[in-house]
Amino acid sequence: MNKNLQIATVGGGCFWCTEAVFQEVKGIEKVISGYAGGNVPGEPTYREICSGLTGHAEVIEVTYDERIISYEDILVIFMTTHDPTTLNQQGADRGTQYRSVIYHHNEIQERISKEVVQQIQGYYEGKIVTEISAAPVFYKATQEHQDFYKNNNGQGYCTYVIEPKLAKLRQLHADKLK
Repeated sequence: MNKNLQIATVGGGCFWCTEAVFQEVKGIEKVISGYAGGNVPGEPTYREICSGLTGHAEVIEVTYDERIISYEDILVIFMTTHDPTTLNQQGADRGTQYRSVIYHHNEIQERISKEVVQQIQGYYEGKIVTEISAAPVFYKATQEHQDFYKNNNGQGYCTYVIEPKLAKLRQLHADKLK
């Protein structure tokens, strides 16, 4: 892997939403939807994740070029394009699989994660409940869940849930878009 490419792993509710957001950001090389943070052995299925019983969160693994976008900028975009104040919920999606989470890959990412959450807290009335912990094993979701918005943007979920998040991204972070 190119030495300038780094990995960030975050979950902000349904992975279709966070995937769509980061696919529009400069410096993002790849976005993969998947699962992490569960407490059952083996690779979980989407159906198992949706049950809420595995402990996994829907997350994305972002490969980014740190010469173009910083980890801090990625987290600011993440924290401002979902609601980090709702526990185990984003909109109508409810359950531990929809929790807000930052999985750090090293001590520097851990420090930056805590700093960003602290900085962003002032912009929210409610307390930020985003989990910050070491990156566990990442399981890639099946192909039907990859590039979901790109492949299904006429679907109701895309129109009513994902597009408002993209509008917020474009409004708040226009200088970071491809």
